Amino acid sequence: MQITPPPLKLAGLEPVAIGAGTLFVNIGERTNVTGSKAFARLILAGQFEEALAVARQQVENGAQVIDVNMDEAMLDSKAAMVRFLNLMAGEPEIARVPVMIDSSKWEVIEAGLKCIQGKGIVNSISLKEGEAEFKRQAKLVKRYGAAAVVMAFDEQGQADTFARKTEICERAYRILVDEVDFPPEDIIFDPNIFAIATGIEEHDNYAVDFIEATRWIKQHLPGAKVSGGVSNVSFSFRGNEPVREAIHTVFLYHAIQAGMDMGIVNAGMVGVYDDLDAELRERVEDVVLNRRADAGERLIEIADRAKSAGKDDSARLAWRAGDVNARLSHALVHGITDFIVEDTEEAWQAIKARGGRPLHVIEGPLMSGMNVVGDLFGQGKMFLPQVVKSARVMKSAVAHLVPYIEEEKRQLEAAGGDVKPRGKIVIATVKGDVHDIGKNIVSVVLQ
Repeated sequence: MQITPPPLKLAGLEPVAIGAGTLFVNIGERTNVTGSKAFARLILAGQFEEALAVARQQVENGAQVIDVNMDEAMLDSKAAMVRFLNLMAGEPEIARVPVMIDSSKWEVIEAGLKCIQGKGIVNSISLKEGEAEFKRQAKLVKRYGAAAVVMAFDEQGQADTFARKTEICERAYRILVDEVDFPPEDIIFDPNIFAIATGIEEHDNYAVDFIEATRWIKQHLPGAKVSGGVSNVSFSFRGNEPVREAIHTVFLYHAIQAGMDMGIVNAGMVGVYDDLDAELRERVEDVVLNRRADAGERLIEIADRAKSAGKDDSARLAWRAGDVNARLSHALVHGITDFIVEDTEEAWQAIKARGGRPLHVIEGPLMSGMNVVGDLFGQGKMFLPQVVKSARVMKSAVAHLVPYIEEEKRQLEAAGGDVKPRGKIVIATVKGDVHDIGKNIVSVVLQ
């Protein structure tokens, strides 16, 4: 009988368990001075309190873990890490999620470990400096009660092939589990995501090697998790946001199916897999899966067109030509609030003309749209930050209908109808759980 390994348990002010059946975990990447110009500008100017807004926005947009990196040549990285983590700890809405302490300097990581509450993640340790230093750092991570990202990096350098990735990860796993007594569930391997479509043939299989290494790790190293920096894969197309978004979306779709548990992601740079332009998706998949020798050239052929289409307002608003039900579904799937009030009103007027009730708008087109969101989320074609945006659209639509629902109750009562409550229902989820979104929708319908 196969034994299910225990989940990885993390915590800020609230617990997070990542195990069998857990959907992909988004690690917010914007509180990183090397990855966000806006965040770096605030930190370098000493505006740490203002920089908290970047962390807060990530949590509000669905990040389940916050990555914090202060590795910048012009900074005292250790002091900056301590100051920012202490400020975060005083903000309950930010501090509720676990922290990933991200640095290439061990002294910065250890200083951060002394600041965080709950159980965080160290990013990262590796065999780069040999087994002795690797074991020393792993023992300290264990002593501080944290989980660890373990890079596929040894004395010979970073692993860039499937064989090297699996060799290093297996070696690191055996040292951690057998010699350090490190909990397997607290090991998070990063098998290295590198840029593809660079024009260099040796790079063509980088995405495939990561995906297959992920599959191998999940099959052969019980309990271990897999993560990675997703934006690296599209670096060849920096400046072309639509193509980068398509690459991230396709890459994540296949990597998650192979077992990738979490990733450092800019949620604004991930789309909905099924909504990608068919030609763009096919050519991106050719690149990501290395399906043909000329895949990179074929993607470059349409890259400028994809970039122009992303700026074309008429193309972006083409969905407005559909009927109101289709428009509501599109707005929910894509998290677009711009037209939700007028579309909800139009749907209500149409249902009202047929003798319907305002509740029928919720039970009909709005729930149909949310069912699409749920299906895409369950299939790994949408991610939590996008579902959070969808829930905000739903909330706005329902808020527009509430006065009509209340007026309906008032009129029924004035006509002598029975509007007494049928009883009380208690509905709850664990605080911070993703099902909180559905719970709020159900509570509105029950009212």
